[in-house]
Amino acid sequence: MTDAVRERFGRFGRDEAPGRSAIYADWALGIERDAAAQAVLARIPATHRQPPLVFAVTRMLGAPLTGFDRWRTFLLAHADEIVAECAARRVQTNEPLRLAPLLPVLSEIDGPIALLEIGASAGLCLYPDRYSYRFVDARGEVRAALDPDDGASQVTLVSEVRGDMPPVRMPQIVWRAGIDLDPLDARDPRDRAWLRGLVWPGETGREDRITAALDIAAAEPPVLVRGDAGTNIESVAASAPRDATLVITTPGVLAHIPWAERRALIARVQALPARWITIDAPSLHDAWRPPVDAGTWPDFVVALDGDVRAAADPLGRWWEWRTDTSGLRA
Repeated sequence: MTDAVRERFGRFGRDEAPGRSAIYADWALGIERDAAAQAVLARIPATHRQPPLVFAVTRMLGAPLTGFDRWRTFLLAHADEIVAECAARRVQTNEPLRLAPLLPVLSEIDGPIALLEIGASAGLCLYPDRYSYRFVDARGEVRAALDPDDGASQVTLVSEVRGDMPPVRMPQIVWRAGIDLDPLDARDPRDRAWLRGLVWPGETGREDRITAALDIAAAEPPVLVRGDAGTNIESVAASAPRDATLVITTPGVLAHIPWAERRALIARVQALPARWITIDAPSLHDAWRPPVDAGTWPDFVVALDGDVRAAADPLGRWWEWRTDTSGLRA
């Protein structure tokens, strides 16, 4: 089992962390060569042993953001608590920047909108109408700017647009709800600390953005339902206002659902009187129209009811519109 730990963390340290977090790369490569650290992490169930989750747990419990040697000392001294917390938690990346490539898709849908997110975490992606947007080109020059009706938000989402710029407008959201196996409360200090801890050290500005978004969610908490989406989707959808268009979003969650359950959930969503917006890796399902070649498609796919709209960075840092804009609403 320690071989699996060594291989997974070594791969993370060499291929995934560089360019995003020098500290995480250092910790992961340290684990790759340290038998005592591997032995502790091997006690964590494999499904809860992802490097970002392990590192976030140690940070939440007080590990210093320093070199591997001091992190290792903390790991060995708090091994039982770290193993227990990792087994109880899961990665719940709640990145509001993902809304940037979703906004032009939301702009196609007439309001009022009842927004339901699967895998909502603390619900930070349920407030597209409460954030400011700055869509920029490769040089950082603003191509389009959008603010809430009451003025600039404390959260500004800056995203690079490649290629054509489709029309965008603020959606009219009248109801917000989410389903999650373990929903987080934006008002709870420990839940807030956990979400901030999921930000990799070195990702400048991201923790501040999430903290500000948590304040928005805490001021007007969404309806968050604890449980499996496959079991709860119909009942939660039925509670949405009847005079609003139900829009279901699955931003980045499908990868965490096993294949058979994933296909069943997609079928349930498609059977509802609702619109479905997703941003996911192209290989996760076969509901895309037209079909997407995962071997040549750049990063994630943004789609409306399965109809492909854009390619996008998984966290929304850039996106490229890939359909005709002439028939879209402004």
